[in-house]
Order: sequence, then structure tokens, then C-alpha cells
Amino acid sequence: MKRLVLISLAALAAATGFGASAQPATKDSCIWTRDLRNHTVGDAHTLYFDVGGRSVYRVTTSDSCLAGVTSSDPIVLRDRASTGRLCDKLDWDISVRGARCIVSGVSRLTPEEANALPKHVKP
Repeated sequence: MKRLVLISLAALAAATGFGASAQPATKDSCIWTRDLRNHTVGDAHTLYFDVGGRSVYRVTTSDSCLAGVTSSDPIVLRDRASTGRLCDKLDWDISVRGARCIVSGVSRLTPEEANALPKHVKP
């Protein structure tokens, strides 16, 4: 049975753009789904996740699945391998309002990048 995590949106944020210095997730930096604490929407293609209060990850989508999402819309997140770990962009299965998001990238923000996020975008 697939592990299912429901996360309600904390805020709908304005579009933001940041440098490409964020580190891509690697097998050594897998995210445990149990450590996902909060998230925000950066724009129609971007989610930010607080992982255990220790790091922030940016998840980008190749489609506009987050367009028009409100704070009351739940995000459904499943890890495809049913291990409770998200190690690669292919491990993420995200749906919003019944529409599936195609994850195109996952990166861990550096502490400087996470601190530079506007207040309304910080997860």
C-alpha cells in the first residue's frame, strides 16, 4: 500500500525567483515524509517544504498545477516507492485539486537561500 501524506496549504505566495546554487537532492540527502512540517506555494510551478525544521527544499513542476491554488486546498503527496523516503524527483507524486503535478526538480536550499526567501514564502 502506498504511503499517503496530506498537507494543507499554509499560504499562497507571490512568484519568486532564486539563483541556481541550490543543491539537488541526492541518495545521501533523502527526505523522510514524516519530517515534512510545512509548505508554501511560491508560484504556479514552485512549492517550498520545511523538512524537520532543519532545511528547506524547493520542488518545481513542469506544469502549472499550482495555479489558482488557495490555502484551503490540500496537497496530496505520495512517495512512489512506498518507502517513506523521497530521494529523487521521480519519487514525488503530488496532486492538487485532483490534478497531478509533474515534478521537474527538487533542490535543497542553502541556509542563505532559505533565509533570503520573502517572509510570506518561507515554509
